[in-house]
Amino acid sequence: MTTDLIDLRAARTADCEALAGIHNQAWLGAYRGVLPGVDLQKMVSRRGTGWWRSALERGVEIKILSVADVPAGYATFGRCRLHDTGMDGEIYELYLKPEYQGLGFGRTLFTSVRKTLASRNLNGLAVQVLSDNEPARNFYRALGGRLKAKSWYRLGGRRMELSIYCWPGASA
Repeated sequence: MTTDLIDLRAARTADCEALAGIHNQAWLGAYRGVLPGVDLQKMVSRRGTGWWRSALERGVEIKILSVADVPAGYATFGRCRLHDTGMDGEIYELYLKPEYQGLGFGRTLFTSVRKTLASRNLNGLAVQVLSDNEPARNFYRALGGRLKAKSWYRLGGRRMELSIYCWPGASA
């Protein structure tokens, strides 16, 4: 029996159903009213258990956070895909179920992933967030992220702005 309230570990195949549930709840909570409803439903429905199983089989790095043995959040991360940032590491996604937000669990997950990336000599960290997602922008600013750039993508014929936050590494 463990006495730890918070567990952070690499996701396993047995976690795929929990990952799909976290993604569903977090996305609907974060993007309802921000993204067009039909597009949001399509995006959420694509990320079922099979998608997560496939992601793990492809080697996607996923860290899962559990609170009192209940899966509460996850982060996906790895080498930075945003070449103009000068950062080596990137958090691709970091989501918590709505009932776990605002309690410090996101900070715990972020810090754990950042340490993992640094232990692999990936200097500096970037995160890309939908600019209309003010709570996420505030979260990353509160963690010391600095707005480095803006980017864009199209969703359902609508142009969506992305904000890129960075945390320089020790050698910057």
